[in-house]
Amino acid sequence: MVEKLHVFFLPFLAHGHMIPTLDMAKLFTSRGAKTTIITTPMHAPMFTKAIEKHQRQSGFDMSIRVVKFPAVEAGLPEGIEGADQLNSDDLLPSFFKATTFLREPLEQLLQECKPHCLIADMFFPWATDSAAKFGIPRLLFHGSSTFAISASECVRRYKPYKSVSNDLDTFVIPDFPNNIRLTRGQVSIYERQEIEVETEFAKMMEQVRESDLRSYGVVVNSFYDLEPDYYDYYQKKLGRKAWNIGPFLLCNKEAEDKAERGKKSSIDEHDCRKWLDSKKPNSVVYVCFGSMSNFNASQLHEIAKGLESSGQQFIWVVRKCIDKEDSENWFPDGFEERTKERGLIIKGWAPQMLILEHGAIGAFVTHCGWNSTLEGVCVGVPMVTWPLFADQFYNEKLLTDVLKVGVGVGVGARQWSRQASDVIVRGEALAEAVDRVMVGEEAVQIRGRAKALKEKAVKAAEEGGTSFSDFNALMEELKAYQRARKQE
Repeated sequence: MVEKLHVFFLPFLAHGHMIPTLDMAKLFTSRGAKTTIITTPMHAPMFTKAIEKHQRQSGFDMSIRVVKFPAVEAGLPEGIEGADQLNSDDLLPSFFKATTFLREPLEQLLQECKPHCLIADMFFPWATDSAAKFGIPRLLFHGSSTFAISASECVRRYKPYKSVSNDLDTFVIPDFPNNIRLTRGQVSIYERQEIEVETEFAKMMEQVRESDLRSYGVVVNSFYDLEPDYYDYYQKKLGRKAWNIGPFLLCNKEAEDKAERGKKSSIDEHDCRKWLDSKKPNSVVYVCFGSMSNFNASQLHEIAKGLESSGQQFIWVVRKCIDKEDSENWFPDGFEERTKERGLIIKGWAPQMLILEHGAIGAFVTHCGWNSTLEGVCVGVPMVTWPLFADQFYNEKLLTDVLKVGVGVGVGARQWSRQASDVIVRGEALAEAVDRVMVGEEAVQIRGRAKALKEKAVKAAEEGGTSFSDFNALMEELKAYQRARKQE
């Protein structure tokens, strides 16, 4: 008899990676696996609280193991354990160096616990070799869509950006479904190989690609009907072994689970719900740019102008401002007073899923991070797209050009830093995009497509759905691998 599968999870130390990993671990436990999440002391409470609640409700076998994060040894300030804490991108090389020091304690745990599988984030390329040392299959988790992963690979291979003369000129991604167009400025610097900069990040991304090819396969937080052309392309054309088993977030059924994904909210969830309950259906615009994007005061002023001139009711989440500590300087004079009847500003962390799924929300202004993108899809709201860095420009194209559930604000080039120091979008452009998804016939059509996607997402995760079936196939393959290892 095959023993219960024991799966290790190693999430990258940033909330945008830890949150879906926790949801993925819940999914695995709910389908009969034993799961263990590896994390560091600072992040342990976030996982522990969720795991204890999950165990009380279901009795499932879920745990964490804590390993030290060697910040000082890698040249980081003492107390740094997460990428979200970095106040400068100059610290990223040291942070990635520190993550390599996690290899030894991980291998000690692999030897001690003898799990049957390791699911490790893409930013731990060395994890493939660590798992192989113990005869364990390593599954890689990109945390993004197959659209973004595949498009990025095509751009890297064919270098189509070389055919245009400036950063705002567009090109078609070669050998890729549906004639997707990008500007040269939307291509990341490590993909643009005509720029001879051998950065530490570029070196690591090359290691990621190499470990991707040698890993057992890839788990994807998506579902087939969301991106069928690109899931097929990823497997058949690029030759990757992958399982679409998302959206992971649908495993959170209760309000408490949705409210406490990530950090503690800066606003009482009941006060937030009460405010939303007072609004009409589809009448509120929700604005949030994720856990790692920060703007300067000039850009925040433009966002404020756009929201005010749009005439729409709104909830706006502002984490911080990179050049003004005093929040009184984050907005134009009198903005908060003028909009207090139709606007709610949350400074810090918001209970995003609880807000988005409320019937009053009519649109979501998003940076197009994959977690936020999926949250918008799963609640069926139109999106205003404002990408900044990483895979966000690819995700924008999926939303606007393929699925047609989003309208862009017109960001033609990416920020090279997570700290957005320049004004990149004027208030007028934001107001125009908001108007397109909230008012008129086009808005009705976009909303209809968004609601249809929500239904497909829910169906995919249910018994008999594509993600449910893909998960079963993955579990059977891991069990078969385990049986074969025992017979050796």
